[in-house]
Amino acid sequence: MLNIVCPLLIITAQSAHAQIGVPNVRLPALPQPQLPNVNGTLSGTVGQVDSGVLKDVRRLRLRDLVRRNRATLEVDRNGALIVRGEVLAVSPSDAELNAALGAGFTIVRVRTLDGLDARIVVLGAPKGLDTQRALLRLRELVPTASFDFNHIYTDSGGGVGGGGALPPQSNGVTENSGPAAKLAGRLGLIDSGVDVAHAVFKDVPIHQYGCAGSQVPGPHGTAVASLMIGRSTEFHGVVPGSELYAADVFCGLPSGGAADAISDAFAWLAREKVAVINVSLVGPSNAILEAVVRIVVARGHLIVAAVGNDGPAAPPLYPASYPGVIGVTAVDTRHRVLVEACRGSQVKFAAPGADMSAAKSAQTFELVRGTSYAAPIVASLLAASLREPDKEAAARAVDELAHSALDLGAAGMDSTYGYGLVGADLAPAVRLAGARAR
Repeated sequence: MLNIVCPLLIITAQSAHAQIGVPNVRLPALPQPQLPNVNGTLSGTVGQVDSGVLKDVRRLRLRDLVRRNRATLEVDRNGALIVRGEVLAVSPSDAELNAALGAGFTIVRVRTLDGLDARIVVLGAPKGLDTQRALLRLRELVPTASFDFNHIYTDSGGGVGGGGALPPQSNGVTENSGPAAKLAGRLGLIDSGVDVAHAVFKDVPIHQYGCAGSQVPGPHGTAVASLMIGRSTEFHGVVPGSELYAADVFCGLPSGGAADAISDAFAWLAREKVAVINVSLVGPSNAILEAVVRIVVARGHLIVAAVGNDGPAAPPLYPASYPGVIGVTAVDTRHRVLVEACRGSQVKFAAPGADMSAAKSAQTFELVRGTSYAAPIVASLLAASLREPDKEAAARAVDELAHSALDLGAAGMDSTYGYGLVGADLAPAVRLAGARAR
């Protein structure tokens, strides 16, 4: 929820943990601007929240994350979160790589993106050179190569790692397969880990990737996955029981949600030929991640992403704003856009994103809110029409969904609701929040 990422809205009333109030972050030395109550059905209107306040909340939150993880994290000159001392290169030539090594850079790790015929080289900055100057040095040294920071992406409204990881489970890749009905094509998810022990995932085929084979389930990934394929006596996702390929890019680490990990997740889903991929994460524009997204889209995959919750006047967030990505905003039960939702040409669809429940750890459900939870509804609807990666079929699937959308706001496509509202009747009942799964 990211989901890195859009700002955290501070809730002034008691409620279940939702996208706008997930992480337990204490800032005793920092002023925390208070926002109007936006819980439950009180979504408000655009004018009720100053976008500057939303940005201030995000700035304080990121500052605290860096303060608690100074050895790992820092911010770039635009205030975006990055991994300290790391610079990314996408498919550098041997000559370009040797030039970097000759200048004192080191190879930290190499991610071979087999499904995308590319590779990402993570370079370590030379001793005595900070990350900002290291990137500038590389761009001057090898102007033909593509370099960027290793930006951190967070769930669209929550904290790093989906609000904190749940206790680790047994090692190994999960193949939680069973007699589930295949109601949609295979769905992809890039998020925190999924708690496959939750009752809504019983006998549902879930394949997990990342974290060196360990399972580190997180609240955000669990909630998003439940809205896609979860099922129980009372709870139903959009395509309950469908097959899910879930990549954990957080693994409970301070550097979780890094651009190179997300790129690796895209490559895995491409190898598995998963047609529709949900990414409820947000962050800044990044040249390396953009290159990877461009390849994935060109191969006929549909990437569905939350537009984020920085407010109506905020600049675009990514990956939702990359060309070819399906950006999703959120509405309440009255079909009003959430006050915190971002606006712009990146918005393609609106879907329910408030006043609904989702799976939580300890076999319960929670009240959720935010664009993170609208995106999986759109992704699931598209997966019902797109079974395999195919560029022309993907375009048809989007066109068909657009024609079925309920036009809201200004006539035709607009920057608030996109083509309009879809999945209006698919939000899980709010009454389940706090109840045990059956």
